[in-house]
Amino acid sequence: MTEWYEESFGEDYLLVYKHRDVQGAYEEVHKMINWLKLEPQARVLDLCCGMGRHSLALADAGFRVTGIDLSDVLLREARQMDTRNRVEWVHADMRNLPLKGGFDAVVNLFTSFGYFREDGEQLKVLQGIRHMLKPGGSYIIDFMNTAYVTRHLVPHSKRETEGHLIEEFRQIKDGFVQKEIHITDSGSSQKPRIHEERVKLYTREQLSELLQEAGLVVDQVHGGYDEEEYDEQDSPRMIFVGHRPVE
Repeated sequence: MTEWYEESFGEDYLLVYKHRDVQGAYEEVHKMINWLKLEPQARVLDLCCGMGRHSLALADAGFRVTGIDLSDVLLREARQMDTRNRVEWVHADMRNLPLKGGFDAVVNLFTSFGYFREDGEQLKVLQGIRHMLKPGGSYIIDFMNTAYVTRHLVPHSKRETEGHLIEEFRQIKDGFVQKEIHITDSGSSQKPRIHEERVKLYTREQLSELLQEAGLVVDQVHGGYDEEEYDEQDSPRMIFVGHRPVE
């Protein structure tokens, strides 16, 4: 059976999420550098790099960057933006990383986590992060804040962009936040193209326990890139910053 993440990150994804801006990525990377305390020329792995906005911002900040993603379409976009070949782009599943490791930092951004039905599959991702890090290396996992999402979920939204009608239907069901995206070409009599997204909901405590099980230490949890402290009810995000211990 084909899973949603194997087919939803294609050409339509570029249309639905085209509003994500490059300037915001540079501002977020500046904050990440402070949190991770990265040295010049540090090796950074952007796990689930998508179109590469943050990978390129990290490269521009002077780091040696590798970007990994499962989507050939998103990697194509990333390579096109990387006009100076500053980043190593790798096609791979985040549960099975074909790299040797030794990274100073691993970042996993904008809820590129929780894609799988079973906790054991999520744990494989975290174990992979630990394996990629050199002892003492740092990580960031930028996840949605479950309590905030639950209270602020918008069940239905509609917008038009570039001659396309985009409708998004959202619900929380069986411990997952689920989104169904309908895309209709304006003036077309065709049925809408439908894509699904599904992410497992974790509390701070649950994700902390998974990180501990994977052998990773949690140093801080931030509520957003402009929030130093995480508040369970009011913070929009849940950004874990930590490290692999030196054994």
